[in-house]
Amino acid sequence: MKKKVELIYPELSYIITGLLFKVHSAIGQFGREKQYGNMLQNLLLESGLMFEREKALPIDGLTNRFTNKVDFAINNLVLLDLKAKPIVTKEDFAQMKRYLDAGGYKLGLIANFHQKFLKPVRVVRAV
Repeated sequence: MKKKVELIYPELSYIITGLLFKVHSAIGQFGREKQYGNMLQNLLLESGLMFEREKALPIDGLTNRFTNKVDFAINNLVLLDLKAKPIVTKEDFAQMKRYLDAGGYKLGLIANFHQKFLKPVRVVRAV
């Protein structure tokens, strides 16, 4: 018998992914990370979602030391890391896992805009 898997924040993920697709359609696959981030920020403002850009996250649970910065924290529930490179690597996954652990978040998304077809990747924090 298969165990039923429950998606974390499915509605919010759907909205964020839709905004990411709008950015990718407008800029294409050869933009710079900052361009993608700037356009996404404008779309997030229009959408009414709460977000923080370049959110500082603590190191190893130390609340007074912040050097980890994720591109976006959306609705204080989902972390989003934007990439503009040929492939997403194991190090990118490890980085998102560090962000999730440091901030106590459950879900992170990695969006690599340099792909022909945008495929945001969900990273779930093991609790």
